Amino acid sequence: MRLMRRSLLPLGFAVFAGSRPALADAPVALEGAEVFDGERRIGRATILVADGVIGAIGPSGSVAVPAGARRIDLAGRAVVPGLISAHSHVGNSAGAETGGRFYTRENVLAQLRQFAAYGVTTVTALGLGPAAFFDIREEVRRGGTDGADLLGAGMGVGVPDGTPPAGPMNLNDSQVARPGTPEEAREAIRAMARRRVDIVKLWVDDLNGTVPMMRPEIILAATEEAHAHRLRVAAHIHDLEQARIVVRSGVDIVAHGIRDKPVDAALVAAMRERNTWYIPTIQINEANYIYADRPELLADPFFARALNAGLRAQFGDPEWRRSALAGAASSREEVAVNQRNLKALHAAGVRIGFGTDSGATAIRIPGFAEHRELELMVEAGLTPEQALRCATGQSAELLGLEDRGLLRQGRRADLLVLDADPQADIRNIHRIRAVWQRGREVSGALG
Repeated sequence: MRLMRRSLLPLGFAVFAGSRPALADAPVALEGAEVFDGERRIGRATILVADGVIGAIGPSGSVAVPAGARRIDLAGRAVVPGLISAHSHVGNSAGAETGGRFYTRENVLAQLRQFAAYGVTTVTALGLGPAAFFDIREEVRRGGTDGADLLGAGMGVGVPDGTPPAGPMNLNDSQVARPGTPEEAREAIRAMARRRVDIVKLWVDDLNGTVPMMRPEIILAATEEAHAHRLRVAAHIHDLEQARIVVRSGVDIVAHGIRDKPVDAALVAAMRERNTWYIPTIQINEANYIYADRPELLADPFFARALNAGLRAQFGDPEWRRSALAGAASSREEVAVNQRNLKALHAAGVRIGFGTDSGATAIRIPGFAEHRELELMVEAGLTPEQALRCATGQSAELLGLEDRGLLRQGRRADLLVLDADPQADIRNIHRIRAVWQRGREVSGALG
């Protein structure tokens, strides 16, 4: 029997929400911007920020601004909540290379700063985290690292010789647990619960029959054990049949889009009945060809800010572009199938979260990937407002985070100040003027 939603709050949540010392800055009044609060448009508004949280929010003229508050005029601008990624990775790439050897404190913190610069203020690393993950996560929670907040699954759970493939991804044994039996799976989950992971990740996919798939009895055992420890379970899948198996097994989150076939009524009904979340990660396949398709991106300051020297050299190489385009047909088709399935599931009332698999490989670029995902969701048929809901309030709900995601009194003051309204055109999300996190401006304009 499925546990009640509140019983599945991550074990580390209470520590995470209250671990940083209270801030004592003077109150700040952000005045006159067009505000989307993570659920709805509230029009021109005043947001009063004090001690790292929103002290009051309401239409312009309705909020009493205390004497001594710093007033910031945002007339002509827009404000939205900080973006929340429920599916990313950190520390798994450097330059144009991918591999576990890059998982260092310095690299992880640099990537979290890049996420924050692009307005992604909370990042969930869904696996590939060695022991160092836990120390880095605690350092981030204590504050002072000037990057996105970090949640994660620690190692994550695969199967022997299965996904994620250790050889091609240059992984080491400390990055993925690979149980071979249901009891070994339960013990892997118990070990992760002792380390207070925020979420459990299961790699189920068989990479089109090239590696072993996680057996249903292992999926079920791991999911039951995770729920016994009040942990939510996200499953990595690719195909429709894999999605059916994980939903039937009771996982909480389908962590990738279905990319082989259209979803059917039976799956939709099962997901709705079980309140299963769905993260489409459309950009995961688009990343295979977009940089070759659009070499002009290299001259775009917004994109250039996300590039390191290794990727810049790779994307500028004509031979690399030819190779990428030659193999792009299957990725283009998977993007199209993924978008159609997102539209169908959203229209049917399945709950949609937000993530991109950014950071899993070098070409899934932190920050930029999240902006492209919003555009791809709108191309799929969601309105800008619906896509923004997925990336803010709904992703917070998916993760069991009750202190962010919505611009509401008492919630964290994590927000983006934009030079234009993304509800008019989702591409306006690129026009970042400032990023605020816990009531402080942590990053300025991009480009």
